[in-house]
Amino acid sequence: MRATRHLLQTLSVAVLVVPALSAQSPARPMEFLDIQNMRNVAAPAPSPDGQWVLYTLSTPDWKEARRQTDIYLVSTTGGVASTKQLTFTKDKNEAQPRWSRDGSFFVFLSNREAPTSASGQSQLYMMRHDGGEARKITDAKEGVSTFAFDKSGQWLVYRSGKADEEQLYALRVASLESMAPVRLTRHSTGVGLWRWAPDGKRIYFVTADTVDADEKARMEKRFNVAVRNMETPRSSLWALDVDSKQTSRLTRDSTLVVSNFSISDDSKWVGFTGTSADRYERNITEQGINADQYLLEVATGNIERLTNNKEIGESLVSFSPDSRWIAFSASDDLTRYNMKNSRVYLRRVDDRGGQWKKLGQSHDGDVGINFWSADGRTIYFGAGVKATTALMALDVERNTVRQVTTERASVNVSQDVDTKHIVINYADPKTPSTLFSVASIDQVPMRNTWKQLTDANPQVRGFALGAEEEITWKSTDGKMVGGVLTKPVGYQPGRRYPLVVEIHGGPASADILGFNSSGQVYAGAGYVMLRPNYRGSTNYGEAHKTAIIGNYFQKGYEDIMTGVDKLIADGLVDSTRMGVFGWSAGGHWSNWILTHTTRFKAISSGAGTSNWISMYAQSDVQRNRQHYLGDKLPYDDFDAYWNQSPLKYIKNAKTPTMIHVVKGDPRVPSPQSEELHMALKRLGVPTELFMYPGESHGIPDARNQYVKAVSEMAWMDYYVRGSGKKFAWRDVLKSLESADSTRAVNVVP
Repeated sequence: MRATRHLLQTLSVAVLVVPALSAQSPARPMEFLDIQNMRNVAAPAPSPDGQWVLYTLSTPDWKEARRQTDIYLVSTTGGVASTKQLTFTKDKNEAQPRWSRDGSFFVFLSNREAPTSASGQSQLYMMRHDGGEARKITDAKEGVSTFAFDKSGQWLVYRSGKADEEQLYALRVASLESMAPVRLTRHSTGVGLWRWAPDGKRIYFVTADTVDADEKARMEKRFNVAVRNMETPRSSLWALDVDSKQTSRLTRDSTLVVSNFSISDDSKWVGFTGTSADRYERNITEQGINADQYLLEVATGNIERLTNNKEIGESLVSFSPDSRWIAFSASDDLTRYNMKNSRVYLRRVDDRGGQWKKLGQSHDGDVGINFWSADGRTIYFGAGVKATTALMALDVERNTVRQVTTERASVNVSQDVDTKHIVINYADPKTPSTLFSVASIDQVPMRNTWKQLTDANPQVRGFALGAEEEITWKSTDGKMVGGVLTKPVGYQPGRRYPLVVEIHGGPASADILGFNSSGQVYAGAGYVMLRPNYRGSTNYGEAHKTAIIGNYFQKGYEDIMTGVDKLIADGLVDSTRMGVFGWSAGGHWSNWILTHTTRFKAISSGAGTSNWISMYAQSDVQRNRQHYLGDKLPYDDFDAYWNQSPLKYIKNAKTPTMIHVVKGDPRVPSPQSEELHMALKRLGVPTELFMYPGESHGIPDARNQYVKAVSEMAWMDYYVRGSGKKFAWRDVLKSLESADSTRAVNVVP
């Protein structure tokens, strides 16, 4: 057994095959089950010397409806071929691998020895990257939730305990396996968010100010009624002196709740976010617009309020590497709620009450803060550029923005907080999410310098994929609009194909040239897919993003329809065979299309609004919708909300419409879908309502995600293509019968 494990550890596991597809088999189209069988890479952790990267790989087991995660290691010089699997827990999971400061070993969380009664409970383990078994280093009764090394590498601190009662414990790195943990805190309210100060002298943490014993008791005694906007204890920022193990409270303002914080590299400053203590302005989705930023000087305890903005959200403050400068990102207009592009605001950290310098005004897009250059002269951030995402660079002194990467793809660049090494997450129309490394930030623009680290889904190379490209067209008012077009597998010029339009959510988001797995399934079935970046989308400038304010649907609707017209005029699409679907804002527009045209043969509406008036109170988002619909409360202008509600025009609806929603969706609550479904039933329009279990805005479980995808395509096939076959439960049940033959497995190459 030991010899077998050693062999597996020393052989590359980069090759992944699907048994039904041998190397000689012809490429086949993708299916929805292929999406469920894709593996996911996460938590990349570069070693201190930059020679290695640890990451987790999540492998699905469709038949058992679960995922299992192990830890892998790859050399930044050897790349994919050097990949080693380090853990082999078949039915358990490993997570959050982190290197010791000297790189001689790493620690991680695992539930490999968790009791049956607490199968999700994790403990800390240590392991060498060059071989050997994992060794357990904690035996916490309630398991371990979070952990971190101090910067010197002498101590490993972790958090453990019952919910809302967690405390911090320390292990000396030199004796991890033999030392009993040292308890650092004894707070009756427990320890929430916590971080080491870079100098290792303090640990900062957030904790509730009080304990509501009766609240806890009533829940234990099953008086478990949910109270909307219930008054809850406020939270403050505290510091733990590591040597004395004494704690001190740093904030005492009863009008705010500390929700997040950052620490300067010289440990002299702490920036924190203070959210309004008003019960109706916190613990809500939009609480960020009710918060401001603050700065604590560690030596004196003095606190400076950095912002005082009404209904404006700011990022957490960020410190330059030399700790001389402080910056945050917020709207270009700090005077009122708006959707203008974000800018960076910069000031010397010690210039108390000083003026902020606004940066990035010349860039027609959002400017943010991901990480700084080592000399503090450049702030790097990610941004959407039409149908791509790219790394951007803000020159702090010159106040200029330049685009660093120009790949026709999705490119997300991150810098490891501890080691400062760079990892690139890349995807394009033929490449699922893949990690790369570069030696320095200067090499990021040069694709030939990237070293590929992962190849989690090589089976994709055995799929027949449709060609994908960015297209543009002129809308009704003459404005240019962009989007992503996917052509059918085996596309033949001059032939017209059925069309599906997939409308993205947001609406302040965009479809890009990444790996569009669902689009490829439709391409494999012979459809053209259009994903329009209609007015309201990001990536095309502020005017494009904000053009729908006050008249939510019209311009976006015209953009979508003129995009369809372009494809018809270009000879790609059969105008008599078209369908449309979308989720969230994509569902909103699907419902508007339902009530404003009969050009489509089928519609599938996912989590879409039908009645803005009723949704205002039902949803967890109000201010954003109010802004979109004219910036008045519905109680002050019911007509504005009703005139922009698909339900007002429901008697125009003729198109067969399938409706999907999660029963407990907080964002677009299920009554919106029920209102639409009832209206269509009563008006004699063919309709189905699928309501999925859960409390989230998206379908939370893989099985029901699959149901949605398969049933939606069956709806399109039946009404758009006239297949004559409606969705049947056998269509999804048979996937379990074939799971063994399609499950991805590791093999020795």
